[in-house]
Amino acid sequence: MLSAFETRPVTLQPKLLVTFQAPTEDVDRIMIAVTTIVPLALGKYDNNSYQSAAGVERYRPLQGAAAGPETELRKRPGVVDVFFEMPEDQELAGRVVEAIFHTHSYQEPVIRLQTILTSRSKGLDDSKNPNRWWNTTGDWKNKPAAVQSDSGS
Repeated sequence: MLSAFETRPVTLQPKLLVTFQAPTEDVDRIMIAVTTIVPLALGKYDNNSYQSAAGVERYRPLQGAAAGPETELRKRPGVVDVFFEMPEDQELAGRVVEAIFHTHSYQEPVIRLQTILTSRSKGLDDSKNPNRWWNTTGDWKNKPAAVQSDSGS
């Protein structure tokens, strides 16, 4: 595996990719705990993470589960994947994993760590790049509410 490399506009460097699954209602509480430990910085931004659309988690509690053993498969809607990058630091990763575990509502939260290469901009002058949001329609959060809405109305 590559350890790092550069192109003209970006440097690719090793980081840990942390992924966890959680009910949507757990995510803000978990991420507050995480960002008190690590700022999740990406260039000139912090608190960087990604949350997927909600899906359905499937499982069946066995003997020893907090819910007790069940014969039927459970299907829980509203479960998301959350991703964020952090430095490759085992002590720091341990603190983050513990924070996710302690603030999560599950007995067995799904937490994954992967070593990745990720891009960081070298900060070249992009002021004239026609593909950048500031040279098109602007930042997504400044669009009219009707455009942002996904309610279908």
